[in-house]
Amino acid sequence: MNLHADVHHARPDARDVADLVTRLSADLGDRAVTSRAIRDQHSHGEGMAEAGLPDVVVFPHTNDEVAAIVRLCHAARVPVIAFGVGTSLEGHVAALYGGVSIDLSHMNRVLAVNAEDLDCRVQAGVLREQLNAELKGTGLFFPIDPGANATIGGMAATRASGTNAVRYGTMRENVLGLTVVTADGRIIRTGGRARKSSAGYDLTRLFIGAEGTLGIITEVQLRLYGVPEAICAGVCQFAALEARFRR
Repeated sequence: MNLHADVHHARPDARDVADLVTRLSADLGDRAVTSRAIRDQHSHGEGMAEAGLPDVVVFPHTNDEVAAIVRLCHAARVPVIAFGVGTSLEGHVAALYGGVSIDLSHMNRVLAVNAEDLDCRVQAGVLREQLNAELKGTGLFFPIDPGANATIGGMAATRASGTNAVRYGTMRENVLGLTVVTADGRIIRTGGRARKSSAGYDLTRLFIGAEGTLGIITEVQLRLYGVPEAICAGVCQFAALEARFRR
C-alpha cells in the first residue's frame, strides 16, 4: 500500500521519481526493473480493483535492503507498495499514484524450524506450499489455506484465513511475531516465541491485516501444528441458488 502518498493524493514529482530510480538502479543493479511488462504485472492483484502502474519494481534480498529502499522513498516522498505474488483480492498492491513496488518474492528462505516448540520463522516471500514442503518429515504443518499459494508475508498483511479457520483460526491467531520495516525505513521486531505475554503494546496484531499501510512485513514467526490423523469434509448441494436462502 502507499506508505507515503500525501493527503492530496498527488503523484510525486517526475524529476524526484527519475532521481530515485537512478539511485535504486545503482544500488540494486538489475534487481531494479522499469520494463512495462514487469510493472504491469505488479499493478494489480487477482481482484476487480482498479490497477495502478508503479514507476519501478525492486527485488530486495534482505531486511537491510528493504529498509534502505524505504528510506530513499521516504526522503523523496515517493509511495511504496509491498508485493508478494499478486494473489490478493483486496486491491492494495495497485500503485494508484505511481511509486516503488517492493517485490519480496526473492526473500523466500525458511530461517528456522523449532519442531519441539511448534513454531518456525520464515522470510515474507516464502510460499504457503513451500513451507509445508519444508516441514515434511517433522510431523508438523502450517494450516492456514486462503485458497491460493500465497506468500506468508502477504497472508499476514491481509489477515488471511480459509477453510481451516474454524479449527485453527486465521493468520491473526497464528503469527507469534514479525520483523517490519516502518514507513521511515526503521527495522522493528514485534512479539516473540513465548506463547503468553501481556507486556507492552500488541504491535504484532496491529500490523496483521494492515495491508502494508503501516509497514512492510519482511519476516514472520509462525505457530505450527501436528498433522491430523484424519481429515473429513462435507458437501451440501442445492437444486438452485435460491434454495440456499429458503427457511
